[in-house]
Amino acid sequence: MKKKHKLLFVDDDKTFSMVMKRELSRRGYIVICADCGEAAIKELKRYDFDVIILDIKMPGMGGLKALREIKEITPETEIIMLTGRATVENAVESMKIGAYDYVTKPCRLNELDILLKKAYEKKLLSKENNSLKRLVNCKEPDQVILSRDEKMKRVFDLIGKVAKTDSTVLIQGESGTGKELVARAIHDESRRKNHSFIALNCATLNESLLESELFGHVKGAFTGAHDNRIGLFEATEGGSLFLDEIGELPVSIQAKLLRVLESGEIRRLGDSRTLFVDTRIITATNKDLVSEVRKGAFREDLFFRINVVQISLPPLRERKKDIPLLVSHFLKKHKIHANEKIVCPDVFKWLIKYDWPGNVRELENLIENLIVVVEKEKIDVCDLPEKICGQIIRNSHRFDETLSLSDLEKQYITTSLSRMDGDKKRVAEILGISLKTLYNKIKLYGLHHKPD
Repeated sequence: MKKKHKLLFVDDDKTFSMVMKRELSRRGYIVICADCGEAAIKELKRYDFDVIILDIKMPGMGGLKALREIKEITPETEIIMLTGRATVENAVESMKIGAYDYVTKPCRLNELDILLKKAYEKKLLSKENNSLKRLVNCKEPDQVILSRDEKMKRVFDLIGKVAKTDSTVLIQGESGTGKELVARAIHDESRRKNHSFIALNCATLNESLLESELFGHVKGAFTGAHDNRIGLFEATEGGSLFLDEIGELPVSIQAKLLRVLESGEIRRLGDSRTLFVDTRIITATNKDLVSEVRKGAFREDLFFRINVVQISLPPLRERKKDIPLLVSHFLKKHKIHANEKIVCPDVFKWLIKYDWPGNVRELENLIENLIVVVEKEKIDVCDLPEKICGQIIRNSHRFDETLSLSDLEKQYITTSLSRMDGDKKRVAEILGISLKTLYNKIKLYGLHHKPD
């Protein structure tokens, strides 16, 4: 449902105000009237307005003084000044103070309607610009999800279905499986794609900073709050806010998040006004939230509210056929020179055997590291780090109870030399022995390999 813009119409001519309220309400606006500057300030402390229409000439607090005070309270609210022909100079002065524009009485409704929409668009743009300055965990927008795996095909199908709705989504998966990429894909395929997408890791900030980051604060709300600041819920107005590691959200903030999900209401720290936002919430976790609910660490009502649609991402060890596709993508993405490095076929055998506890993120970090460290054009098995080769050798070795200890040692060294293509220094590191000891054992067991 399209959000109705809330307007504050300030004019001491009550008859004119009632006529304007009636006509603007017919055009879909929510209109509240005030008959003087003082009354306007009072209304502003109770409600959040998208745009204010403010008469310049009023008894008591005039329009210019009211404009200054309004901009002090809520600088992001756009203000259109009403003026008679005799006070056009004051209207121009008001724009220097911070008014968006002015119209002369009597104003044409069609022209005012266009001006109101433009003023609201400017407010949204200002919020989006502010959001770019925030410290948030956002990835590059050109990242994509690559897979030919059947499990991931089901994920793609869910993304397509849920993107057409505004339902809340809970993305579950181990660290490094690409939860943020899924959230961004949902946003990019939705009706909100032309608005902001912002990601925040709930585990990176302490409770007080996290609350301010999400909800914003007003000047003087706490020590160091020197200015008003919008939160991420406002910064993503019309867009999507991705809350990663939702299981780390403090219980006190969980209640406030539930209120946002149920009614769209937020309140900045230190502010008495209730604001309404149209922001889609997408969450993710690598925790078992059902278990967290049982322990009392996560609210059950919030869990049900964020878990309307659940998308579970498989770890990389369950979709190893995607490894060549992912490696090819990361070679292109992180290439340093015009020519991409080449990965030898034997390397893929090793990469597919590895368990990848860090999932796709670990694979990307490895490829980026190899591109930087390996000087030759081809990346070979000997270039792989010990943590990968060592784990595979240890996991692949099978002990035969009929063999003697010396036979087992001989088999282990033989297998390691074969895996490392005769690189004795690497084998010694993997076995945890000195290079001299390895040479002695090779001689003892009569093993023959090409010299270093």
